[in-house]
Amino acid sequence: MRVVTDFPYRVECLDPVWIPMPDGIRLNARLWLPEGAQDSPVPAILEYIPYRLRDGSAQRDAIHHHYFAGHGYASMRVDLRGSGDSEGVLRDEYLEQELADGEELLRWIASQPWCDGKVGMIGISWGGFNGLQLASRCPPELKAVVSVCSTDDRYADDVHYMGGCLLGDNLSWASTMFAYNSLPPNPTVVGEGWREMWRQRLEGSGLWLAAWLDHPYRDAYWKHGSICEDFSRVKTPVLAASGWADGYSNAVVRLVENLPGPCKGLIGPWSHMYPHLGEPGPAIGFLQECLRWWDQWLKGEDTGVDRDPALRVWMQDSVLPTTSYGHRPGRWVAEPCWPSPHVQPWRLPLAPGRLALDGKRRHAETAMTVQSPLTCGLFAGKWCSYAAGPDLAHDQREEDGGALIFESPPLDDDVEVMGAPVCELELAASRPVAMVAVRLSDVAPDDKATRVTYGLLNLTHRDGHEVPSPLVPDRRYRVTVPLNHVAQVFPGGHRLRLSLSTSYWPLAWPPPERVRLTVFDQGSVLCLPVRLPRAEDAELCAFEEPEGAPSIDQTLIDPPHHNWYVHRDLAEDLSTLEVINDRGRMRLEDSGIEASTRTVEWYSSRDDDFDSIRGETLWERELRQGDWEVRTVTRTVLTSNAQDFMLHATLDAYEGKRRIFCRTWNRSIRRRLL
Repeated sequence: MRVVTDFPYRVECLDPVWIPMPDGIRLNARLWLPEGAQDSPVPAILEYIPYRLRDGSAQRDAIHHHYFAGHGYASMRVDLRGSGDSEGVLRDEYLEQELADGEELLRWIASQPWCDGKVGMIGISWGGFNGLQLASRCPPELKAVVSVCSTDDRYADDVHYMGGCLLGDNLSWASTMFAYNSLPPNPTVVGEGWREMWRQRLEGSGLWLAAWLDHPYRDAYWKHGSICEDFSRVKTPVLAASGWADGYSNAVVRLVENLPGPCKGLIGPWSHMYPHLGEPGPAIGFLQECLRWWDQWLKGEDTGVDRDPALRVWMQDSVLPTTSYGHRPGRWVAEPCWPSPHVQPWRLPLAPGRLALDGKRRHAETAMTVQSPLTCGLFAGKWCSYAAGPDLAHDQREEDGGALIFESPPLDDDVEVMGAPVCELELAASRPVAMVAVRLSDVAPDDKATRVTYGLLNLTHRDGHEVPSPLVPDRRYRVTVPLNHVAQVFPGGHRLRLSLSTSYWPLAWPPPERVRLTVFDQGSVLCLPVRLPRAEDAELCAFEEPEGAPSIDQTLIDPPHHNWYVHRDLAEDLSTLEVINDRGRMRLEDSGIEASTRTVEWYSSRDDDFDSIRGETLWERELRQGDWEVRTVTRTVLTSNAQDFMLHATLDAYEGKRRIFCRTWNRSIRRRLL
């Protein structure tokens, strides 16, 4: 990324800024102001997230908000109620309180002497979520949104559930917020009351994982904050971006298709990162694209964004399988609308061991069965890649040994897929609760198999997520499994491989008992969205190179360490995925704050014992500044049997060497068709 130091406007950073809420709670913020804004007010940009602006997102905040201010915007970064140095307690994601606070923030910003009354919102992940959610509430001050790596659907397309299956990332993400919520505000900002604020958080934030497990169906809990419940409410212009390695790329396509107001979609090869910092590369000049968006909708300038293609995506070339990529080869392609008339379905019937490229069936019906080992999924990678290490899917050949495989002959020519493949299956299950994992892979001439996309379905959710129903064992059902959207070139000479399995652990929690699926090929087909190359793609304007303002200087004290390990104890028949993410110790030189975070996650199973499934996470976080030293340790263990989930968690907090708080949770939560 090119670091920019010469801007059209000189910038002043105001810190701290306190914003009062109607109930007396104050939110903490940093504000970057362009010179002259106090006398000649300007539009404002808001980022509203819980990731601790003092010691968590400080470096990224400086890159973004100074950049926007340098181009004539008042740019503000606010910690949510109960996070960072803001007062109050954070009790869950996207609560009504958070959104009400957000509306009050917009009103407060618009009323300041340095703001002309127009506000835009930007955010990645949580900040992308609440930008969309606030837009659906139609606050008059909000004139434009940039939403990155977010979703319109909190149940079906978020970190918690996929196709009605419980995701392993649900435990991982709950543990992340468990650790964040355990940290105190900074005494240099909030003063002597910091200990009382800390205790309120330790006692009041709660164990979010229990609430998420209590809601396994699409109910009012998940509908709140899911703008897909009524797209028509979002009239605000939305620029939506994500990456194919991210967990949230599907939402970009749905937003382009469904939002009634101006909406443009952008999907690159990236993981869960801003596109100007994106990995795998190529990264792009995304902050310049944001400025085009702000200038059009907040300043009224004609930047041409309304004439941009509705959807622009990175068409990925074929690559050999590995768990991380520095760069994904490919090219940019675009569509004027979505669904696109340039994408047509290609239906490939399933036959024993093969996919019929000519679309014809040539035999009587065949019934094929699969009962996968619990270890099918150890090489699946993470539901949402953070490009922080080897978290992408590995070579699929070992996974395919526990799956039912359908493979095409070598392709005569290149095939380009853009959109969501769909697998239609006629099947029966041996138990009332079952799942199917569907993977599409690109198989090279040397037999290496790169997973391109996948989908999951809890078969009790075959008719919807609101009122699931158990299967009747051995009864035949027709089900549809959508796979994640993708844009991918399958080269001539390569083969397409469809893989079906009855487990995909630890990416998804397995069913309560072993299940055998029977698949009937006469009623089963893979439908691929095929896009023919278009000459217009070569005429697309190139993105500028990534750039941003200078970050905060930092010093590495202890080095980081990140890796994924697969352990196989053959004597005990115990398989464990161990994920280590030690971020080391860093010192932010502007404040002198030293921060360290160490995380270890373990996901294990024994033989085909479904009661042996276990997920465990351990977080250790430490902050130091002068004589101030605090540390928290959070541990979460999730196990299950056929009837219940068993949740055990502990929280310990230390000031210096003295433990000042400890708490233990033990919960049993009924499994409901999960």
